[in-house]
Amino acid sequence: MFYTYVLQSIKDKDFYTGFTKNLKLRFEQHNKGQVESIKERCPFKLIYYEACLDEIDAKKREKYLKSYNGKMFLKKRLKSYLTG
Repeated sequence: MFYTYVLQSIKDKDFYTGFTKNLKLRFEQHNKGQVESIKERCPFKLIYYEACLDEIDAKKREKYLKSYNGKMFLKKRLKSYLTG
């Protein structure tokens, strides 16, 4: 299985979307500052993830979730979370 996931920075409340084969390990890497591109935004909360059967599907889903339509999908999907 591969996972597409969305993290929210506790520090600046911004989102980060990615994909991985090992969600638990990747989440730990993000929170330990081992992901160079976003280490200054630690710590993170895992707020959404999807499981995919293969890497190609997970990459496509990541690309979609980063698009305008994908962001609108997440906004609707996470409406109760985002509005508190």
